[in-house]
Amino acid sequence: MLDAAELDKLRLTADFGVLPRAWGDAAATGIMRSRPEDFQVIEQLPFEPSGEGEHLFVQVRKTGQNTRWVAKRLADAAGIDYRATGYAGLKDRRAVAEQWFSLHLPGQNDPVLPEIPDVEVLQQIRHGNKLRTGALAGNRFKLVLRDCNGDRNAIVERLERISAQGAPNYFGPQRFGRDARNLELLNVEGRVGREARSFGLSALRSALFN
Repeated sequence: MLDAAELDKLRLTADFGVLPRAWGDAAATGIMRSRPEDFQVIEQLPFEPSGEGEHLFVQVRKTGQNTRWVAKRLADAAGIDYRATGYAGLKDRRAVAEQWFSLHLPGQNDPVLPEIPDVEVLQQIRHGNKLRTGALAGNRFKLVLRDCNGDRNAIVERLERISAQGAPNYFGPQRFGRDARNLELLNVEGRVGREARSFGLSALRSALFN
């Protein structure tokens, strides 16, 4: 187990206010994610579903809903266990996100999926394998900043510099949970549940990376 001092050091890596900046102070300020459509994510698979197989791949556009909740609703609609679903990774809840799910339906016809609140089914196609965690080519993002303050020329110059030379790709506060509490999930006596273990390991790895 980590002691209090070690946890405090890790918490610093989850605080954007103290992490080093590549190009100095911010060139501008603004409000991010004032509404879900200000943060859009499009998941990109590293392959094309084959069109046949035991798994039904479902692409959805979800707004303000988390990935696990959508997977459970799809599982209920298909009459299968949640463990028979698959997805490449968790997507932000406070966002508009296009994401793929897989449903294991051996010997079954494609189900008629009901309407799910704030979820739009974009397409369905069969494939031979389950969609596994990490099985994605990447994500495309569209971000909107509102109420921006700063010199336009300085902003353009900074963006061009970042585009050419890059910037630290830190893991953000969401990875660590509210008040960085995910860092404490494994710091307990006794057995830790599978989900808590997954979140805890992810937070610790991210803290070490930062």
